[in-house]
Amino acid sequence: MPAQITMPQLSDTMTEGTVVKWHKKEGDKVRAGEELADVETDKATMPMEAYESGTLAHIAVPEGQKVKIGGVLGLIATAGENPADVKKQAASGGAPVASAVGSASADRSAGKTLSSASAATGTSQTAVAAPREDRRVTPSIPMLPAAERRSAHARDAETDHPKMEPERVQARKDQVSMGTHGHESLISTALADRPGEKGNGHGRIRISPLARRIAEDKGIDPSQVRGSGPGGRIVQRDVMTFIEQGGSQKPAQMPATAPSIAAGEKKVIPMTKMRAAIATALLRSKQTVPHFYETIDIDVEEVSRLRERLNQKLEGEKIRLSIADFITKGVAFALVRHPVLNSRFNAEKGEITQYGDVNLGIAVAIPDGLIVPVLRGVNHMGLREIRAATADLVERARAQRLHREEQSEATFSITSLGTYGVREFSAIINPPEVGILAIGAAEKRPVVRENQIVPRTVLSATLSADHRVVDGAIAAEFLRTLKQVLEEPGMLLV
Repeated sequence: MPAQITMPQLSDTMTEGTVVKWHKKEGDKVRAGEELADVETDKATMPMEAYESGTLAHIAVPEGQKVKIGGVLGLIATAGENPADVKKQAASGGAPVASAVGSASADRSAGKTLSSASAATGTSQTAVAAPREDRRVTPSIPMLPAAERRSAHARDAETDHPKMEPERVQARKDQVSMGTHGHESLISTALADRPGEKGNGHGRIRISPLARRIAEDKGIDPSQVRGSGPGGRIVQRDVMTFIEQGGSQKPAQMPATAPSIAAGEKKVIPMTKMRAAIATALLRSKQTVPHFYETIDIDVEEVSRLRERLNQKLEGEKIRLSIADFITKGVAFALVRHPVLNSRFNAEKGEITQYGDVNLGIAVAIPDGLIVPVLRGVNHMGLREIRAATADLVERARAQRLHREEQSEATFSITSLGTYGVREFSAIINPPEVGILAIGAAEKRPVVRENQIVPRTVLSATLSADHRVVDGAIAAEFLRTLKQVLEEPGMLLV
């Protein structure tokens, strides 16, 4: 029987999706687990996978069309079936097609659509992108297998990842860091290819995020660097070799700004699905969650020194830790000891669920808005794994290649504007979580030590908490624990 490709529910609030791009065309072979198409939800553009192997016999929904959950997008001819016959049957009306948004049948539920379609055609239903149990990472299990599975990116993007670099996504230079004072960032440029630029002999520059970050820090023009990675991709060692050989720096440039609007004119911009979803969620949070805020200054001088020493030891492994990795580790440490903040609140049931494992949401800025991938079981990770897992999640978040389970079930979130020089700010809680930590820039400040004013690297962290669940003293204890472990990082080992 041909297998249906149906519109999956890729987010908790999704009711319909738009087929952005088909990665396969009719007649192409399809393997289970292979990406078939990109689907735009109310939160992001996400990959849709096949869970049946065979031949893509019929595409019922063209790119750009909206479809309700459960609508049929196409058919896969499985073993022993003739794709041409399946397509002919679909074309003659013998197979169901998707219910486009706004059609007479669009208001049918997903379950009715699927059941009636199966009864009419005898086809099997393929849950194209419903998260498989074997792909879901259980928070209580250490993340080492996942880190090993992502070992290519665990070397800080030193190998080529064609799937993570779709040409339809433009690379961006902006970064969102976690108190790194402009040297290291939690969120680096996700995509390396920049169409139209000269370099690598292919009309565009292919460069890993780490190599691009180093080049930008050192003022190096990447088009002057010869890449030695796969396909001529520029990796870290290429940039370092270029610097050692006395490579020239590019002239300083003003930061890129958004296109201006001419005087006397105006521009009306319709809200995207993602922007509308962000607006709805944040408005609901501010209206229904009683936020309160507490700010603390943290001396990260010792963390900065430890980071430099560790990076020297890890240089041969192509791993470069950032201050953000220590902050992530410290937050997980503090949450385990203060589980009131590592919880989710169900207002309808009047229930607070506390967790022994930390699923940390990391806010990532993307061109159309904001996305929060989830670092699962971070309290089980070492600094190496945190660096690898964070870099992988952030790159795929920038490229909008995250799966549903990588954007859900966070127990706490962190966000940062440190790269922009923001000293401190307050973030909005993402319910049903009960807290979020906003990290400012790590910068040199005058500090009194033994009656002497000395320069120290300090950052400000602001906790937003839900007063229905968290009291002020509990929030203060959490911040005090975080401050202690970051000012004396050896405590992370105890």
